[in-house]
Amino acid sequence: MDQGTAREPLRVVAVTYSPGEALAGFVATLRTATSRPLDVVLADNGSTDGAPERVAAGSPDVRVLRTGGNVGYGAAVNAGLADARTGWALVANPDVRFEPGAVDELLAAARRWPRAATVGPAIRTPDGALYPSARDLPRLSTGAGHALLGWAWPANPWTARYRREREAPRERTAGWLSGSCFLVDLTAFHSVGGFDPGYFMYFEDVDLAERLGRRGWLHVYVPAAVVVHEGGHATRRDPHRMQRVHHTSALRYLAGRYPHRRHAPLRGALRAGLGGRMLVSYVSGRVAAGARFQRQADSVGRGDGEVPCGTR
Repeated sequence: MDQGTAREPLRVVAVTYSPGEALAGFVATLRTATSRPLDVVLADNGSTDGAPERVAAGSPDVRVLRTGGNVGYGAAVNAGLADARTGWALVANPDVRFEPGAVDELLAAARRWPRAATVGPAIRTPDGALYPSARDLPRLSTGAGHALLGWAWPANPWTARYRREREAPRERTAGWLSGSCFLVDLTAFHSVGGFDPGYFMYFEDVDLAERLGRRGWLHVYVPAAVVVHEGGHATRRDPHRMQRVHHTSALRYLAGRYPHRRHAPLRGALRAGLGGRMLVSYVSGRVAAGARFQRQADSVGRGDGEVPCGTR
Protein backbone atom coordinates (compact mmCIF):
# COMPACT_ATOMS: atom_id res chain seq x y z
CA MET A 1 0.00 0.00 0.00
CA ASP A 2 0.93 3.64 -0.33
CA GLN A 3 3.47 4.55 2.31
CA GLY A 4 3.23 8.31 1.82
CA THR A 5 6.30 10.48 1.58
CA ALA A 6 8.65 11.78 4.24
CA ARG A 7 7.11 15.24 3.78
CA GLU A 8 3.51 14.20 4.40
CA PRO A 9 2.35 14.53 8.00
CA LEU A 10 1.70 11.25 9.74
CA ARG A 11 -1.76 11.16 11.31
CA VAL A 12 -1.57 10.12 14.95
CA VAL A 13 -4.72 9.50 17.00
CA ALA A 14 -4.69 9.29 20.79
CA VAL A 15 -7.97 8.89 22.69
CA THR A 16 -7.95 11.10 25.77
CA TYR A 17 -10.05 11.05 28.91
CA SER A 18 -8.36 13.25 31.51
CA PRO A 19 -4.91 11.83 30.66
CA GLY A 20 -2.98 14.05 33.09
CA GLU A 21 0.71 14.75 32.73
CA ALA A 22 1.26 11.56 30.73
CA LEU A 23 0.04 13.30 27.58
CA ALA A 24 2.94 15.77 27.45
CA GLY A 25 5.40 12.87 27.60
CA PHE A 26 3.51 11.08 24.85
CA VAL A 27 3.86 14.03 22.47
CA ALA A 28 7.47 14.78 23.43
CA THR A 29 8.68 11.21 22.86
CA LEU A 30 6.59 10.87 19.69
CA ARG A 31 8.70 13.64 18.14
CA THR A 32 11.85 11.55 18.70
CA ALA A 33 10.22 8.43 17.24
CA THR A 34 9.89 9.58 13.64
CA SER A 35 11.42 11.97 11.13
CA ARG A 36 8.00 12.52 9.57
CA PRO A 37 6.02 15.70 10.29
CA LEU A 38 3.04 14.98 12.53
CA ASP A 39 -0.67 15.63 12.55
CA VAL A 40 -1.72 14.61 16.06
CA VAL A 41 -5.43 14.35 16.82
CA LEU A 42 -6.47 14.05 20.46
CA ALA A 43 -9.89 12.40 20.17
CA ASP A 44 -11.23 13.61 23.49
CA ASN A 45 -13.94 11.67 25.28
CA GLY A 46 -14.75 14.36 27.82
CA SER A 47 -11.56 15.26 29.69
CA THR A 48 -11.97 17.54 32.69
CA ASP A 49 -8.31 18.01 33.63
CA GLY A 50 -7.42 20.44 30.83
CA ALA A 51 -4.44 18.33 29.70
CA PRO A 52 -5.47 17.98 26.02
CA GLU A 53 -6.03 21.72 25.72
CA ARG A 54 -2.67 22.56 27.37
CA VAL A 55 -0.71 20.26 25.10
CA ALA A 56 -2.52 21.42 21.96
CA ALA A 57 -2.02 25.09 22.88
CA GLY A 58 1.76 24.63 22.88
CA SER A 59 1.97 22.44 19.77
CA PRO A 60 0.79 23.64 16.35
CA ASP A 61 0.71 20.06 15.04
CA VAL A 62 -1.60 18.86 17.85
CA ARG A 63 -5.35 19.47 17.91
CA VAL A 64 -8.25 18.42 20.09
CA LEU A 65 -11.26 16.71 18.51
CA ARG A 66 -14.33 16.58 20.75
CA THR A 67 -16.17 13.29 20.34
CA GLY A 68 -19.27 14.52 22.16
CA GLY A 69 -18.90 12.44 25.31
CA ASN A 70 -17.34 9.25 26.58
CA VAL A 71 -18.16 7.31 23.43
CA GLY A 72 -15.59 4.56 23.96
CA TYR A 73 -12.19 3.81 22.51
CA GLY A 74 -13.04 2.45 19.06
CA ALA A 75 -15.65 5.10 18.28
CA ALA A 76 -13.20 7.85 19.26
CA VAL A 77 -10.44 6.43 17.03
CA ASN A 78 -12.94 6.20 14.16
CA ALA A 79 -13.70 9.90 14.63
CA GLY A 80 -10.00 10.75 14.65
CA LEU A 81 -9.42 8.89 11.38
CA ALA A 82 -12.65 9.82 9.59
CA ASP A 83 -10.98 12.38 7.31
CA ALA A 84 -7.78 10.37 6.72
CA ARG A 85 -8.41 7.80 4.01
CA THR A 86 -5.06 6.67 2.56
CA GLY A 87 -1.53 5.99 3.74
CA TRP A 88 -0.68 5.04 7.30
CA ALA A 89 -1.76 6.37 10.68
CA LEU A 90 -0.57 5.69 14.20
CA VAL A 91 -3.10 4.81 16.91
CA ALA A 92 -1.73 4.92 20.44
CA ASN A 93 -2.73 5.41 24.05
CA PRO A 94 -1.76 8.79 25.55
CA ASP A 95 0.28 7.08 28.29
CA VAL A 96 2.67 5.48 25.78
CA ARG A 97 6.31 6.59 25.64
CA PHE A 98 8.20 6.01 22.40
CA GLU A 99 11.81 4.94 22.16
CA PRO A 100 13.78 7.02 19.61
CA GLY A 101 13.08 5.90 16.05
CA ALA A 102 10.28 3.51 17.05
CA VAL A 103 7.69 4.84 14.61
CA ASP A 104 10.19 4.95 11.74
CA GLU A 105 10.95 1.28 12.49
CA LEU A 106 7.25 0.50 12.12
CA LEU A 107 7.04 2.41 8.84
CA ALA A 108 10.09 0.54 7.52
CA ALA A 109 8.48 -2.78 8.44
CA ALA A 110 5.28 -1.74 6.66
CA ARG A 111 7.32 -1.41 3.46
CA ARG A 112 8.57 -4.96 3.95
CA TRP A 113 5.06 -6.35 4.41
CA PRO A 114 2.82 -5.01 1.61
CA ARG A 115 -0.23 -6.92 2.89
CA ALA A 116 0.11 -5.61 6.43
CA ALA A 117 -2.95 -3.81 7.79
CA THR A 118 -1.48 -3.22 11.25
CA VAL A 119 2.14 -3.08 12.40
CA GLY A 120 2.87 -3.10 16.12
CA PRO A 121 5.95 -2.54 18.33
CA ALA A 122 7.32 -4.36 21.32
CA ILE A 123 5.47 -2.96 24.33
CA ARG A 124 7.23 -2.83 27.66
CA THR A 125 5.87 -1.94 31.07
CA PRO A 126 7.63 0.79 33.09
CA ASP A 127 9.54 -1.91 35.01
CA GLY A 128 10.87 -3.38 31.76
CA ALA A 129 8.60 -6.42 31.37
CA LEU A 130 7.79 -7.35 27.78
CA TYR A 131 4.03 -7.35 27.39
CA PRO A 132 2.64 -10.13 25.12
CA SER A 133 1.08 -7.73 22.63
CA ALA A 134 1.10 -9.92 19.50
CA ARG A 135 -1.24 -12.86 20.09
CA ASP A 136 -3.24 -15.47 18.27
CA LEU A 137 -6.93 -14.83 17.84
CA PRO A 138 -8.78 -16.24 20.86
CA ARG A 139 -10.69 -19.41 20.16
CA LEU A 140 -13.02 -21.34 22.40
CA SER A 141 -10.40 -23.73 23.81
CA THR A 142 -7.54 -21.27 24.28
CA GLY A 143 -9.87 -18.49 25.45
CA ALA A 144 -11.55 -20.67 28.06
CA GLY A 145 -8.26 -22.09 29.33
CA HIS A 146 -6.68 -18.64 29.53
CA ALA A 147 -9.67 -17.06 31.29
CA LEU A 148 -10.26 -19.86 33.78
CA LEU A 149 -6.70 -20.92 34.57
CA GLY A 150 -4.42 -18.00 33.73
CA TRP A 151 -4.79 -16.25 37.08
CA ALA A 152 -3.91 -19.42 39.06
CA TRP A 153 -1.54 -21.16 36.63
CA PRO A 154 0.11 -18.51 34.42
CA ALA A 155 2.26 -21.07 32.59
CA ASN A 156 -0.71 -23.19 31.48
CA PRO A 157 -0.49 -24.34 27.85
CA TRP A 158 -3.65 -22.51 26.72
CA THR A 159 -2.39 -19.12 27.90
CA ALA A 160 1.09 -19.78 26.47
CA ARG A 161 -0.38 -20.81 23.11
CA TYR A 162 -2.76 -17.84 22.95
CA ARG A 163 -0.10 -15.28 23.93
CA ARG A 164 2.72 -17.09 22.05
CA GLU A 165 4.96 -16.53 25.05
CA ARG A 166 7.34 -19.42 24.41
CA GLU A 167 8.65 -17.88 21.21
CA ALA A 168 11.70 -15.64 21.10
CA PRO A 169 10.71 -12.11 20.04
CA ARG A 170 11.07 -11.77 16.26
CA GLU A 171 9.40 -9.94 13.41
CA ARG A 172 6.40 -12.07 12.49
CA THR A 173 2.70 -12.10 11.78
CA ALA A 174 0.16 -12.39 14.58
CA GLY A 175 -3.57 -12.94 14.92
CA TRP A 176 -3.97 -9.49 16.48
CA LEU A 177 -1.89 -6.66 17.91
CA SER A 178 -2.54 -4.61 21.01
CA GLY A 179 -4.58 -1.50 20.27
CA SER A 180 -2.52 0.46 22.78
CA CYS A 181 -0.07 1.22 19.95
CA PHE A 182 -0.04 0.24 16.30
CA LEU A 183 0.42 1.60 12.82
CA VAL A 184 -2.64 1.02 10.63
CA ASP A 185 -3.13 1.06 6.88
CA LEU A 186 -6.02 3.48 6.36
CA THR A 187 -7.29 1.86 3.18
CA ALA A 188 -7.59 -1.46 4.99
CA PHE A 189 -9.05 0.16 8.11
CA HIS A 190 -11.83 1.94 6.26
CA SER A 191 -12.54 -1.06 4.02
CA VAL A 192 -13.97 -2.90 7.05
CA GLY A 193 -15.64 0.13 8.61
CA GLY A 194 -12.95 0.78 11.22
CA PHE A 195 -13.45 -0.25 14.82
CA ASP A 196 -16.81 -1.68 15.85
CA PRO A 197 -18.26 1.05 18.13
CA GLY A 198 -20.30 -1.62 19.89
CA TYR A 199 -17.19 -2.34 21.94
CA PHE A 200 -16.87 0.44 24.49
CA MET A 201 -13.44 -0.80 25.54
CA TYR A 202 -11.46 -4.07 25.27
CA PHE A 203 -11.56 -6.56 22.37
CA GLU A 204 -12.15 -3.85 19.76
CA ASP A 205 -8.61 -4.50 18.53
CA VAL A 206 -9.18 -8.27 18.42
CA ASP A 207 -12.41 -7.82 16.48
CA LEU A 208 -10.79 -5.41 14.00
CA ALA A 209 -7.90 -7.81 13.40
CA GLU A 210 -10.22 -10.72 12.72
CA ARG A 211 -12.33 -8.76 10.23
CA LEU A 212 -9.20 -7.57 8.43
CA GLY A 213 -7.76 -11.07 8.43
CA ARG A 214 -10.84 -12.42 6.70
CA ARG A 215 -9.98 -10.11 3.80
CA GLY A 216 -6.42 -11.34 3.57
CA TRP A 217 -4.70 -8.56 5.51
CA LEU A 218 -1.82 -9.30 7.87
CA HIS A 219 -0.83 -8.05 11.34
CA VAL A 220 2.91 -7.75 11.84
CA TYR A 221 4.81 -7.61 15.14
CA VAL A 222 8.06 -5.60 14.99
CA PRO A 223 10.10 -5.97 18.21
CA ALA A 224 12.84 -3.69 16.83
CA ALA A 225 10.41 -0.83 17.54
CA VAL A 226 9.95 -0.32 21.29
CA VAL A 227 7.45 1.67 23.33
CA VAL A 228 6.73 1.82 27.05
CA HIS A 229 3.12 1.70 28.16
CA GLU A 230 2.07 2.56 31.68
CA GLY A 231 -1.51 1.31 31.33
CA GLY A 232 -4.25 0.67 33.84
CA HIS A 233 -5.53 4.24 34.31
CA ALA A 234 -9.23 3.48 33.88
CA THR A 235 -8.90 0.23 35.80
CA ARG A 236 -7.55 2.10 38.81
CA ARG A 237 -10.25 4.78 38.55
CA ASP A 238 -13.17 2.34 38.55
CA PRO A 239 -11.98 -1.26 38.80
CA HIS A 240 -15.40 -2.91 39.09
CA ARG A 241 -16.78 -1.08 36.08
CA MET A 242 -13.73 -1.95 34.00
CA GLN A 243 -14.00 -5.61 34.98
CA ARG A 244 -17.63 -5.54 33.89
CA VAL A 245 -16.73 -3.90 30.57
CA HIS A 246 -13.86 -6.33 30.02
CA HIS A 247 -16.02 -9.40 30.52
CA THR A 248 -18.92 -7.95 28.52
CA SER A 249 -16.60 -7.27 25.59
CA ALA A 250 -15.15 -10.78 25.82
CA LEU A 251 -18.68 -12.20 25.67
CA ARG A 252 -19.59 -9.99 22.71
CA TYR A 253 -16.53 -11.16 20.79
CA LEU A 254 -16.73 -14.88 21.58
CA ALA A 255 -20.52 -15.14 21.23
CA GLY A 256 -20.28 -13.32 17.91
CA ARG A 257 -18.21 -16.19 16.56
CA TYR A 258 -21.17 -18.53 17.18
CA PRO A 259 -24.21 -16.58 15.95
CA HIS A 260 -26.60 -19.32 14.81
CA ARG A 261 -29.59 -20.77 16.64
CA ARG A 262 -27.84 -24.09 17.11
CA HIS A 263 -25.13 -22.25 19.06
CA ALA A 264 -27.56 -20.91 21.68
CA PRO A 265 -26.49 -23.41 24.39
CA LEU A 266 -22.84 -22.49 23.80
CA ARG A 267 -23.60 -18.77 24.03
CA GLY A 268 -25.46 -19.44 27.27
CA ALA A 269 -22.49 -21.32 28.66
CA LEU A 270 -20.16 -18.47 27.69
CA ARG A 271 -22.46 -15.95 29.36
CA ALA A 272 -22.60 -18.00 32.56
CA GLY A 273 -18.87 -18.68 32.65
CA LEU A 274 -17.77 -15.12 31.97
CA GLY A 275 -20.43 -13.75 34.31
CA GLY A 276 -19.17 -15.97 37.12
CA ARG A 277 -15.58 -14.98 36.49
CA MET A 278 -16.56 -11.32 36.52
CA LEU A 279 -18.21 -11.67 39.94
CA VAL A 280 -15.17 -13.46 41.32
CA SER A 281 -12.91 -10.71 39.94
CA TYR A 282 -14.81 -8.14 42.01
CA VAL A 283 -13.58 -9.74 45.23
CA SER A 284 -10.29 -11.29 44.10
CA GLY A 285 -7.52 -9.02 42.92
CA ARG A 286 -5.60 -12.06 41.74
CA VAL A 287 -8.37 -13.12 39.38
CA ALA A 288 -8.86 -9.53 38.22
CA ALA A 289 -5.14 -9.17 37.41
CA GLY A 290 -5.11 -12.27 35.19
CA ALA A 291 -2.07 -14.24 34.08
CA ARG A 292 1.42 -12.85 34.61
CA PHE A 293 3.78 -12.64 31.67
CA GLN A 294 5.95 -15.67 31.02
CA ARG A 295 7.87 -14.73 27.86
CA GLN A 296 11.21 -13.94 29.51
CA ALA A 297 12.69 -15.21 32.71
CA ASP A 298 13.17 -11.67 34.00
CA SER A 299 9.84 -10.36 32.72
CA VAL A 300 7.60 -10.59 35.75
CA GLY A 301 4.97 -8.05 34.77
CA ARG A 302 1.40 -7.08 35.44
CA GLY A 303 -1.56 -9.21 34.54
CA ASP A 304 -3.99 -8.70 31.67
CA GLY A 305 -6.40 -6.79 33.86
CA GLU A 306 -3.78 -4.11 34.50
CA VAL A 307 -2.30 -3.65 31.05
CA PRO A 308 -5.19 -4.10 28.64
CA CYS A 309 -5.58 -2.75 25.16
CA GLY A 310 -6.93 0.69 24.37
CA THR A 311 -7.53 3.66 26.62
CA ARG A 312 -7.64 2.15 30.09
